[in-house]
Amino acid sequence: MNMSDIIQQKITAALAPTEFDVVNESHLHASHMDTSRNNTHFRLTIVAEKFEGLRPVQRHKLVYGILSEEMPSTIHALALHLKSPSEASS
Repeated sequence: MNMSDIIQQKITAALAPTEFDVVNESHLHASHMDTSRNNTHFRLTIVAEKFEGLRPVQRHKLVYGILSEEMPSTIHALALHLKSPSEASS
C-alpha cells in the first residue's frame, strides 16, 4: 500500500469526510529532498462534520494526530485545506 492509500484509509476511518482529496506533490520538491523518497509531500483537501466548531489549528492537530505514525518518519510535509460542510457550501 502506498502512502496516498494509507492517508486515504486513515482519514476516511477517523473523519468520515464528505469530500476528500489527496494529492502527492513530492515531485514538486525533488530539488531539496532525496529523490528516492517519492511519497513525502501531500496536499489534503478535507470536508468533514468533525471540523464543525473547531478552529483551524485544532483541525490541523486532529489530522496530524490521525497521521502521527507517518509523521515525520515518512511524511515530510502536509498542505492542509480543511473545512466543515457549512463552510464548504458557502
